[in-house]
Amino acid sequence: MGLLAEDELPPFVVENVSAEGRFLLTADHAGRMIPKRLGDLGLPPEALERHIAWDIGIAGVTRRLAAALGATAIYQRYSRLVIDCNRQPSVPSAFPQVSEATVIPGNAALSGADKLQRQQAIFEPYHNEIRKLLAGCVGRKPIYVAMHSFTPVYLGVARPMQVAVLYHRNPDLSRILAALLRMEPGLVVAENEPYRVSDETDYGVPVHAEAGGLDYVEIEIRQDLIEDVQGQVEWAARLARLLPMAADKLEEGRA
Repeated sequence: MGLLAEDELPPFVVENVSAEGRFLLTADHAGRMIPKRLGDLGLPPEALERHIAWDIGIAGVTRRLAAALGATAIYQRYSRLVIDCNRQPSVPSAFPQVSEATVIPGNAALSGADKLQRQQAIFEPYHNEIRKLLAGCVGRKPIYVAMHSFTPVYLGVARPMQVAVLYHRNPDLSRILAALLRMEPGLVVAENEPYRVSDETDYGVPVHAEAGGLDYVEIEIRQDLIEDVQGQVEWAARLARLLPMAADKLEEGRA
């Protein structure tokens, strides 16, 4: 028996699938659904509204940004507490037993079969669809844009930056976008903070973008800025203006 019942939603949704724009947008932590067979993972409802369960606000930003750019976007619907789709399934943080300071009872003492069931039901279909979308970009290499959000306070420590760009082996586009963001009035912009990309802590950028020879940027927006529709609209508009500029500058620098 599979993890997802027949009446449950599939793990991902794709929008603008036939778009031929220069960007492909992904949102690994867009949703906070939990398969019915897993109940509530032993957590109260309010815990599932917090950042530990999903990237607050990022689905709304990504959807609006994709529409503005004429880009394809793919969203992952299920909570990162079920399986983190931006982690290798082999690492412990893919099935967190503690997230921030919150114990996740439903992830205690998972068997290998339990983990594999989650991987096969959610992780693999999502990433296989990304591979399919990339393979469908015949004659062009899209720019891979990984969309995320971060909590303004983590374990009691405030994070002053409003936005960050993350990168690993290929920093070119990220650094250009960071420079453009710093020209925006009043923005505090970070690079590789509050997180860093690595093969151990990430999946999308190392596996899809870097291994595929794609230019990319991973964008992190502070959640208090995009938790409502107005903030999502503002940030989508900003990124819809700056991302093409950054891509143009990247091409000019290589000409």
